[in-house]
Amino acid sequence: MGVRTLRAAAAVEAVSLLVLLANVFTVHAEPVTSLCGPLHGTAYLVAIAMTWVAPGAASSRARWLAPTPGFGAMFALRRLRGAADGAVCAPG
Repeated sequence: MGVRTLRAAAAVEAVSLLVLLANVFTVHAEPVTSLCGPLHGTAYLVAIAMTWVAPGAASSRARWLAPTPGFGAMFALRRLRGAADGAVCAPG
């Protein structure tokens, strides 16, 4: 359940960020900001929490990537997927 939740949180985090940025650079509608701001923040926190409890997160450095603003959960998912496949990139 943890990785599935992380995948959903990563998608919500990315989409809500794109909606917020599009809103701020176009019409800047207050209702969009009021809805997507808390949604984005919640998805961000859920993604960080789910990364910390995901199997293999400590050994794959995914825990350090998850708090990256914007797309950190996507980076963490990629790292976790690489760790599961045995194809983790060399640190650098």
